[in-house]
Parts: sequence; structure tokens; C-alpha cells
Amino acid sequence: MKTEKQEGKILWEPSKDFKENSNLHKFMNWLSEKKGLKFNQYDELWSWSVTDIEGFWSAIWEYFQIKGSMGDVVIEGTEMPNVKWFPNATINYAQHVFRNETSERPAIIFKSENRPQGEVSWEELKKKTAAIAQYLKSIGIKPGDRVVAYASNIPETVMAFLACASIGAVWSSCAPEFGIQSVIDRFKQIEPKVMFAIDGYQYGGKNYNRLENVKEIQTELPSLQKTIIISNLDKEPNIKDLDDAVPFDQVVLENIGAELKFKQFSFNHPLWILYSSGTTGKPKGIVQSQGGIVLEHIKCLSLHLDLKKDDRFFWYTTTGWMMWNLAVGGLLLGATIVIYDGNPTYPDHSTLWKFAESTKMTIFGTSAAYILSCMKAGFKPKKEVDLTYLKNIGSTGSPLPANGFDWIYEQVKEDLWLTSVSGGTDMCTAFIGGSPILPVYSGELQARCLGASVKAFNDVGEELIDDIGELVITKPMPSMPIYFWNDPNNERYKDSYFDMFPGIWRHGDFIKITQKGTSIIYGRSDATINRGGIRMGTSEIYSAVDAISEVVDSLIVDIPISSDKSFMPLFVVLNEGVELTDELKKQISQVIRTNCSPRHVPNEIYAVKDLPKTLNGKKLEVPIKKILMGVPVDKAVNEGSLSNPESIQYFIDFKEELKNLSKMK
Repeated sequence: MKTEKQEGKILWEPSKDFKENSNLHKFMNWLSEKKGLKFNQYDELWSWSVTDIEGFWSAIWEYFQIKGSMGDVVIEGTEMPNVKWFPNATINYAQHVFRNETSERPAIIFKSENRPQGEVSWEELKKKTAAIAQYLKSIGIKPGDRVVAYASNIPETVMAFLACASIGAVWSSCAPEFGIQSVIDRFKQIEPKVMFAIDGYQYGGKNYNRLENVKEIQTELPSLQKTIIISNLDKEPNIKDLDDAVPFDQVVLENIGAELKFKQFSFNHPLWILYSSGTTGKPKGIVQSQGGIVLEHIKCLSLHLDLKKDDRFFWYTTTGWMMWNLAVGGLLLGATIVIYDGNPTYPDHSTLWKFAESTKMTIFGTSAAYILSCMKAGFKPKKEVDLTYLKNIGSTGSPLPANGFDWIYEQVKEDLWLTSVSGGTDMCTAFIGGSPILPVYSGELQARCLGASVKAFNDVGEELIDDIGELVITKPMPSMPIYFWNDPNNERYKDSYFDMFPGIWRHGDFIKITQKGTSIIYGRSDATINRGGIRMGTSEIYSAVDAISEVVDSLIVDIPISSDKSFMPLFVVLNEGVELTDELKKQISQVIRTNCSPRHVPNEIYAVKDLPKTLNGKKLEVPIKKILMGVPVDKAVNEGSLSNPESIQYFIDFKEELKNLSKMK
């Protein structure tokens, strides 16, 4: 019988044919033949890619025949974040998508809980994208203007994004299950002129009308000039109460036949704005460039997921997670992207696996949480569905433990390449992931990605091997943010990544890099809450809880208690005389569910007399997290810097409760 934890054993090795037919192997051959660069092992190739970064990224441009002008400079500047990639280059994201247009295979295969499985041809995708682009231009949308989407993972959302990319408008999206305030906090700061919004969606068999939400969001966005409503729940939604609203189908119908034109933009022209929440203030708007994303996504998907034109590429995601952006990137390589909107376990755990069978899916991407959920439910895909075409399963969002790896090979398919990957919204990519020429070890990520100089550092900036440290990136990457929105001096940008090690990107994860080059991720090292791939700043949760009159103050942390489990407690200080009743707990949970997201409802709520704070009133989230993870108090916090050092004792005692939780099944 297998034990729960067996890191380090080989579960799969690529065959000779698999290696030689891989995109990575072909790239290595090209480097040898065209550049005189001979690499016998992956680690040799990786070392070159992070040492000669100019040579590597110019090789990526040349090998993948990037459309546009590269210019004569690869990178300006030497120390992050004061660098600029391809300053003289021009490019267009959408042009790289539609250069793959073909009648031989569909562009998109889709399904929702309330939509049957269907296909979008490349011709249809291009025509509707062109129609939307024409409409946006007709209402005055120019390059640099922001267009947002409060929409589900459906073909219309992909079309809207591609239209924006083609004309240089800057895209940003939120999933419709986000609380209204969370959406407003993100969109309001970037002042969008147009919003695409769905009328509603179905999840878990229930309908959720979103027109009232759309109306409320409209009132908070004074910059908004037009709202385009996608009929997703009703055939003819009632939009008469919405300001300046027009049906999506009308936009397409009235502009069908328009020619899709591609203007070349500077490499560093903004493509989209993603959001990464810190522990204070509103979510930070991360701006990434057209060129940086094109290069990074083509490299990541081709060389590390082995994505080819005849692949059918799926990743279960919502539009509020960066994996949506990466999944759409499959179109950059001409693959068919497969999208699903709905509850992945409704009506049962077979839903996505049956979808894999019916679509002849070749790459199945999901979260570690979903894999573990299937495992715990006792579901055995290989006995229920035909996965003949499946060659690769991808996992991300949180660390996949060794028993999750074992389940894949025991219950899904023996001859399968499992790529457990780790990256972040901050770069919209994976920087630790798969290699089709390396074996898969249980519980370990195969390799550091090409061009990603990932290392583990201790607190004084010394590199660690076979020991847990801070995940850092020591060399710049093209998809790093070009800036944060409304951060003219890059102060928030620098504080977010370069405060601990100047000139070196500290990502906020704990990592161990082994002697053999594999990695193990141990979760967040900062206070950001990451649940199911959806990151939420603690300040957003506090803002929701503050609305409850009985609560004076609150503190939340997410504590890993085993390889596949975390515990997220919320500690609240209540008004004098108020008791933490079950009714009050329900009220607090509901406020978080409504205003933040269902994924960020705490596992448990505890009443405390006081919360530890610094002399200037800052909550000690990271030190408390460290204490609850077992770090000695004297190493986790300087009690002399606290205004109320006696408050620490509660959390020292609470650590014993967590020990009991870690023993729970």
C-alpha cells in the first residue's frame, strides 16, 4: 500500500519518440544547427537561457518567427525593475493569433452548464472579432483606452478580448461570481470606457442573474460610455434599465463584414491589466505588454507544455484568474482552445472528464484542489471515460502533493505527462513547470522554465539548494509588469517585489530546489490569500468585515497544515458585550462571500481580545502566519516593535490547536 507522501520517486519518463517529437527537442536542434549552441541536457539549456538572456530571447523571436520588427536592442537597463524589453520593436497580439487561421480545425470548443457543446471556427472567430473591433473604433475607442469585462469563460469573451488587442485597447476582466465591491475596486481605478457584461450565468444548476450587479457597477464607473450585454442566461435579457447598453449580438450583426486590421504597436504597449492584491489598499493593477505576453506565452506553451497546432488545449478557469489569459494564449500557437463555464463537480466529479472525452482533449489543465477533490471523492476516471487522446495533465493554483501525483497515474492514465506548474498573476505565466524531455518525480515540479532565473534565497540573500527559502527571480523576464496602474514612480511596484532583495524579484512563495533541478512549492510566504488560484488581498476581506457593526477589528491568515490542506482562520475583535454567536459567524461569512468571493470565506472564526500591531498600528499578518506555522516567536517577530506585545500569547497558544488540525484526515 502506498503511503500518503512519497516525494522523489519516478512516476513517468518520456519515451525516445516523445522526446524527439517534442517542441523543446526541435528548438534545441535548431539552436545547434543555426546558432552553434549544443546542449545535451535540459539544465545546460536552462543555464544558458538565464545567463545570456539577450541571446535566448532573441532566439525565441527568431525561432517562432514573431511578426513585427524586432529592432536592434533586446533589453535596456541592467537592474530590475528599471529595464525595458525590445525598446524599438513593434508587434500585435491579435495578428499572432490570426496568422494561424485555418479551416482544418476549430478555434474554440466550448460548453457551459446552460449551453450544449459547440464549436467556433477560425472564420467565425475572425469575423466576429473584426465586427467588435469595428464597433469599438466607431464609438471612439483608441489605443490605450481601457475596456473591461464582467463576463464568464465563454466564446464571446474571447472575441471581445481579441478585438481589443487588435486595436490596442487595454483589456481587463473579472469573473461574475466576484462580489460587486471587488469588481468596482478593480475597474474603477483604471477608468474604463466600455464594459462587456453577461446578463447572468449558471453554476451548480442554479441561475444567477447579474443585471442588477451590472447596473450597480455602472453607477460606480463614471468613465463608462457604453455597456455591451452578452446574452448568456436569457435569449433576450431586459436591459432597458441599464445606461447606454447595447446587446452583444446587435454589435456583431451591425458590423459583420468589417475587415480585421492589425496595427503594429510598440513592444511595450499595454495589452491587459491583471490584479494582484497586497495586504493594504485596493488591488494593484498589473499592466503587461503586448510583446512581453506574446513572447512569454509562446515560449511557455510551446516549450513547456509541448502545445502543437493539432492539440486541443483546456484549462479549467474563470476570467478572474490569470490562467484564462494563458489558456487563450493557446490560439497564439494555432491550437484549438477548449473552454468550460460552470461548476466542475456538478452534477458530479465526472463532468470535466466526460468533457475531455467528448472533445478529444489532449491537454487537460486544472487546479490541484480539483485533482484532490476527485481523489477524495473516490472517482476513477480511467474506469469511467475514454481518455485515449489525453497526453498531458497540467496542475496549478496551489501545490499538488505526492499523493495527488500518484492518483493521476493510478486512476487516470499510466502513460501520461503530468506537468505541475507554478507561476503568478504578476507575470501571467509559469516560471517553474514542465519539460517533455525529463522524468516526472512524485510531488515535484520538473524544472525551472527557460528564461526564468528562479532560485531559493535565505533571509540574507544566499542561494539555497535542498532547503526551503524565498522564491526569487534574479534576471528580468519580458512578461514582468511594465508598470502598475497609477504608480508613476514605481513605488508600489518596487515595494511589492524588490523590498527584501534590491534588484531581485521576491515572489512571495516558499520553494525548495533540489540537487536534480526539480522544485517543491510550499505556499505563500506573504499575507496574500490564494484560494483555488484566486488571489485576494487581506484588505479586501477586512473592508467587507468592517461593515459589520459588531466587529471592531479583524485579522485573517491562510495556514498550510499539510501538503494538501490549509486552514484559514479569521480572528475578530468584537465590541464590548458582544458574543461571537453562530448567527454572527454566519453574518460575517456571508458578507465575505458576497463582497469578496465564496473561496475566501474563512474555515473558522475566533473572537480575540486584541490583535498584535506595530507601534504605528500595522497588523502583524506575516509574523502571525509564521508563528502559526511553527516558527519560533523570537524569529517571527520583534516584540519590542509592538504596541501590545501581550497579544501575541493568544496566537502562541492557538498554534497547539493547529497541530491537532494537521492530524485531521
